Amino acid sequence: MSRNANAPSHAASAATASTKPEVNWTAVDKACDALKSYDYGSSRAALMPIDDAVVACLGDAKSRKKLEKRLATLLQTQIPPLAKEFLCRKLLLIGSADSVPALRALLADKNLSHWARTALEHIPSPKAVKALRESLPRLSGLQKTGVVVSLGMRRDPKSVSALAALLKQPDLQMAGAAAEALGNIGTVQAAKALLEFWPHSPDAVRPIVADACLACAERLASANNKARAITIYEALAGSPQPEQVRLAARRGLSKATGKK
Repeated sequence: MSRNANAPSHAASAATASTKPEVNWTAVDKACDALKSYDYGSSRAALMPIDDAVVACLGDAKSRKKLEKRLATLLQTQIPPLAKEFLCRKLLLIGSADSVPALRALLADKNLSHWARTALEHIPSPKAVKALRESLPRLSGLQKTGVVVSLGMRRDPKSVSALAALLKQPDLQMAGAAAEALGNIGTVQAAKALLEFWPHSPDAVRPIVADACLACAERLASANNKARAITIYEALAGSPQPEQVRLAARRGLSKATGKK
């Protein structure tokens, strides 16, 4: 029997394997040294070996862990803010639970909070979302609002009670962010908090709360909790809401009940 002409040869397989990029640790060390003084006006080219290493280690767990440790350790040293921003961006891509302490320490930093929380938002570890949740009491202003947004993106059910309390804050931006986050989480408890707040919500926030209620109802219906979703849709459909809200509620109600 002749060999399949379409089958890859051992030589071709070896050639493919040899083209896989490898981490140049010597170059990475030099780039890490460059980060110690990296600031506005510095050459971005000096950091390219770290970019290359991130790409090379994505399919190599051992190298990825080694690189992560090196970057997270450097993040905790006295280096310029721009260098720390760069490290946060890289840890967003390769970070794990091991990076959480270094990132959590930056959540209150007005210049770096955004990058730190965004990295934590993307790290697929319960420790990352726990760090975000537990940071709420010690944060304020834009840093706190940003973490509220991230908790919504992570759909963290353990944050519902803390977010519900923020609905009543005089800071309307904070209240709106909390409402959106609860809508993204979409649990029964989140829906309850929104429905209880909705009749008493300030005019400026009420449309956001209504949208969040609709988001909750949709998530609950998708999770086969149609009874709770119907309750939300009925409350919104019969309320003095803008027409687009009532229309969306009626459509959701029709879909959930199967009645036109």
